[in-house]
Amino acid sequence: MDQTSAHALYDRFLRGLARSPQGVAIRVGDASLTYRELHDRALVWAGSLLAALPERPAAVGVLAGKGLDAYTGILACLFTGVPMVPLQPSFPVLRTLQMLEAAGVEALLVDAEAVTALEKLRAEGVTLPALLDGAADGVDGVLAPDPASRLARPHPVAPDDIAYVLFTSGSTGRPKGVPVTHANGAHYFGLLDARYDFGPDDVFSQNFDLNFDCAMFDLFCAWGTGATLVAVPAGAYRDLPGFVAEQGVTVWFSTPSVIGLIRRTGQLTDGALPSLRWSFFAGEAVTCQDVTDWQRAASGSAIENLYGPTELTITITRHHWSPERSPGISVAGVVPIGPVHAGHAWMLLGADGEPDAREGELCVAGPQLTAGYLDPADDAGRFLDRDGARYYRTGDRIRLGEDGQLLYLGRLDQQVQVRGVRIELSEIDEALRRCPGVEDAVTVPVPSEQGITLAAFHTGERVPPVVLARELSRTLPRSVLPQHFFHIAEFPLNSNRKIDRRALLHRALELLGRPH
Repeated sequence: MDQTSAHALYDRFLRGLARSPQGVAIRVGDASLTYRELHDRALVWAGSLLAALPERPAAVGVLAGKGLDAYTGILACLFTGVPMVPLQPSFPVLRTLQMLEAAGVEALLVDAEAVTALEKLRAEGVTLPALLDGAADGVDGVLAPDPASRLARPHPVAPDDIAYVLFTSGSTGRPKGVPVTHANGAHYFGLLDARYDFGPDDVFSQNFDLNFDCAMFDLFCAWGTGATLVAVPAGAYRDLPGFVAEQGVTVWFSTPSVIGLIRRTGQLTDGALPSLRWSFFAGEAVTCQDVTDWQRAASGSAIENLYGPTELTITITRHHWSPERSPGISVAGVVPIGPVHAGHAWMLLGADGEPDAREGELCVAGPQLTAGYLDPADDAGRFLDRDGARYYRTGDRIRLGEDGQLLYLGRLDQQVQVRGVRIELSEIDEALRRCPGVEDAVTVPVPSEQGITLAAFHTGERVPPVVLARELSRTLPRSVLPQHFFHIAEFPLNSNRKIDRRALLHRALELLGRPH
């Protein structure tokens, strides 16, 4: 292995290849690829793409579902040495267009599942060359992998080169691009290597979509140790214990919402998940009751609550669950998020803009902090320069607990997590205001047994909810569409003459017949 590439994200795969060349790198249903097969296939794809382009692209998009081609595409893109941009085929075409333009994507790696999405992009005037291993009848600009163009080795990268770009919700109505460097990833995964005992006999779940940063945890923790990664299909949740047993899953990672789903279907019985050694949860607040129930089913598993925004490279804190100690230091039954990763500076910023020793907005600086958004205009209000360091303002209200444990108290802004997907409520509001007949709009998060649901209030004409949902689906992912739409003559105002969101929440609970 070339030691000068040790900072490269793809180096983690090369480590797994050296450790387990004939081991299974990725399994999707009945199909799989060994480390050797995936390595060779990705080099062919990478070389074929570069050979077909007049010059090195600024970025390459991977437009694919969670199939073997998607994982080949991700690795192939990294092997080219240019930024990789994972794209979700199910996203509205207009949203994908925004991402392509923001990231400067100049070529695509696609799979059969994404052909329809590619056709929609072509209809919108996107002429980017696209590499596809298979037929795409009637679609222009599609390239096939050519074994003669196989790269001899991955292209070298510098620590500060961008490894991948992920998009988060933006308050202006467009997604914000977050470029993550190889150095960001090297620090993060170096900490994980020292912390966990993952090895080639482990089998990692892959619950997250590939455009979600937590998917990178599964991917590169598994590939960095020669372990197997298993894509979890939606149907697996109907019998999760059966799926986990059949696949031999030893490392589980998902949003806490999965716990509630499995509990409601009666699957969290004593000892139902005996193969799990590690269980990780992130993306939403997880309750002590959730973890207790999961622990009962996975009695041999260590459990950790991970926390971190995309801008801080996947996760930046972790709390190791202790049945004896954790409940006693939790706030309102929510598991602590734990201490900030080593090598980082952090502070709690009070309402007066000054550091507070006990409670405030969590701000973090250090090697996992990304440089800023693709569009520098998006940096305003999210980054803070203080004492010679640049901090990211998470927008999360945190309290300092015992032994340096950080306790999550909620958001300070209008951002919410819906089934692990981060969404700015103002982005939904902005999209609603563009709908014909709508004058103004306000979306509020409504708690339910299934987690957070969204209720949107609007003024103007009485537009049918089905019409609003159809209009929003043109620009917003299905996972963040409001479940409820309510027409209102005018918005309630608080004493400061601002829209009273608390009053709207109470109104939504009343209309839905829920207690408040």
